[in-house]
Amino acid sequence: MARTGYTLPVFAVAAAKAALLHLQSSQPVQLPPTVLLDLLPETAEIPIQQSAVLDATSALAITLSDPGDNLDLTRNTPIWAWVRLTERQTEPLILEAGAGLGKTAAGEPAIYSYARRLFEANLLPLIPIHQSVMVSIILPEGRQLAQRTSNEAFGILEGLSLLGTSGISQPLSAADHLETFQRALREKVSEQPHLIFCLGSNGMQVAQQLQLPKAAIVQTGNWIGALLVEAGLHDAESVLLLGYQGKLIKLAGGIFNTSSHLADAKLEIISAAVIQVGGTLETAQAVLAAKTADAAYKTLVTLGLAQPTFELLAEKISRQAAAYGQKYANRLLTVGTILFDRQGQVISQDDNAQTLVNFFLA
Repeated sequence: MARTGYTLPVFAVAAAKAALLHLQSSQPVQLPPTVLLDLLPETAEIPIQQSAVLDATSALAITLSDPGDNLDLTRNTPIWAWVRLTERQTEPLILEAGAGLGKTAAGEPAIYSYARRLFEANLLPLIPIHQSVMVSIILPEGRQLAQRTSNEAFGILEGLSLLGTSGISQPLSAADHLETFQRALREKVSEQPHLIFCLGSNGMQVAQQLQLPKAAIVQTGNWIGALLVEAGLHDAESVLLLGYQGKLIKLAGGIFNTSSHLADAKLEIISAAVIQVGGTLETAQAVLAAKTADAAYKTLVTLGLAQPTFELLAEKISRQAAAYGQKYANRLLTVGTILFDRQGQVISQDDNAQTLVNFFLA
């Protein structure tokens, strides 16, 4: 059974809470404890590796990231929280970015909505009315790890971000989670043979915007190839693929597990499509130099090549997916593809996709 873990904000908040509790306890030395966190709405006990009171008004605590059975580059990375008590400021809780925690272009700590609510829910009840607490989150490996992410392309500088909408890290990449998806697919296809594959939570949101029927929707995680085969083996007739373009276009290059930890050739795939639709070598090189698939798309919009390039990619995805099902399940599926951007806006679809959408909405 795949083991769930917790997202990075949880460990940052746990370290901060441990440091504050230790500071308030007046004990100079403390063995690694656990702290109980409100994860909004779940609760969790998080182990603390070390904590120490530094002086009368400050303390430090350290946790280690544990994302469970997920392919996550933050696994076992240390998270430090340096907590200081001060006289009451304008705000009772002040969050700062220490070394390794990213900052926005405006210089603000890269601590987003859910993480801030987590800090507030767990620390505000502990802060005396006449005092404020300043928390600096330090990620000693943050700068190095950030080089393996797209943070800089999204305006996050100098480190990692405390991002996410949940404290629970679900093992979407684990093999037994694939079995869960396969079981769900078998239940769906037993009722009707036309399926909608949604890649990620964004795929689900776009499916809702398009008013596609929930009864046909199958979540895929990164396991698109395995689920295409499962669909073919259980007599599905069609599959509508719905996903973020930076993930789904990997299928156009024959990559059927879309985890970036296994293969990531999206810019190469886009640049090859640029050449196929008549783009110049310079345009292909501009795509390869882009930081993200979205940045590549915006470059092509500026040059007037986005529409033909991504129409070709949508068609290639559908052809490759149909061929994959034929090869490994000996069944020719009708496959359509809808691609959307980070904001959930549809940027391209092939003719099969439009036919399947019309079928679902009829």
